[in-house]
Amino acid sequence: MHANSEFVRATAPFRRELIAHCYRMLGSIQDAEDVVQETYLRAWQSYGRFEGRSSVRTWLYQIATNRCITEMAKRTRRTLPSRMSDPEPNPNAHLQDAGPEVRWLQPAPDALTLGETADPAAIVAEREGVRLAVIASLQHLPPRQRAVLVLRDVLAFPAAEVADMLGTTTASVKSTLQRARARAAEIGLHDAPINEPTDPRARALLDQYIEAFQNADSSALERLLLDEVTLEATPLRTWFAGLSTCLPFLRDHLLGPPGHWRMLPTSANGQPAAAAYTRDPHGAYQPYGICVLTVASEGILRITSFGEPRLVTTFGFPPAFS
Repeated sequence: MHANSEFVRATAPFRRELIAHCYRMLGSIQDAEDVVQETYLRAWQSYGRFEGRSSVRTWLYQIATNRCITEMAKRTRRTLPSRMSDPEPNPNAHLQDAGPEVRWLQPAPDALTLGETADPAAIVAEREGVRLAVIASLQHLPPRQRAVLVLRDVLAFPAAEVADMLGTTTASVKSTLQRARARAAEIGLHDAPINEPTDPRARALLDQYIEAFQNADSSALERLLLDEVTLEATPLRTWFAGLSTCLPFLRDHLLGPPGHWRMLPTSANGQPAAAAYTRDPHGAYQPYGICVLTVASEGILRITSFGEPRLVTTFGFPPAFS
């Protein structure tokens, strides 16, 4: 019992940041939780042999990172529609569903990935590290490059520690980091951040978006969406760019009648989000998935909807309601 309580005391403070780390690596909050669970199991099994040559935090990251690399080697990377093709210019075009071979990126609840801190700079850095655009870009790096870039540039582990974690040399870590940074520049991973609004303004935009959707009010949506808005909704491959295309698609193919949608506010990837439900023929609301908004002070820049019903329970919402 004493060993168990000591293990919990030593390792429990790192669970949330490990979930965020594994999510950056894997692009799936469910996969990340599974890997962290396995990390803690492996750590518990070998805790008696832990000699303290590194910190407990570094040791946990070593186990988790290598497990992520193993998982990435088994599967195709997760992606978004906008990473697969050009936008569709016709809002009335035939919508293309992706096949089972496509593995979609998932959003992550802030409650699982962001820490509790009063430091404004730390809050900004944490949010930036899990932005959807950042996670989507990371998936385009090879597994070891992804690991080195995250460990060095996001988490600021020293090169020597990263080398120990990955069973390689410091020189190899430095060269891998150079290649990862070059590839990151190609895919725009470190593009200039969006000039984000304050939290109250972001929440106001989310509330107005939810109200417009639930009321099927396309005029209200038009006032919220910026001219350069983009819209993508997994599992559809088809996506749209520009208000002149997004608004007709929303109005004519998605909104439905008033009351067809119910949305509950939340936050994901450091961004305003909503758990979305649609009304079935019996009047009950069934889960659709999670909608994440990328917002600027002037309005909504991007709508990314994840049509995966089980995500609503991952975000702590009911599987259905009347």
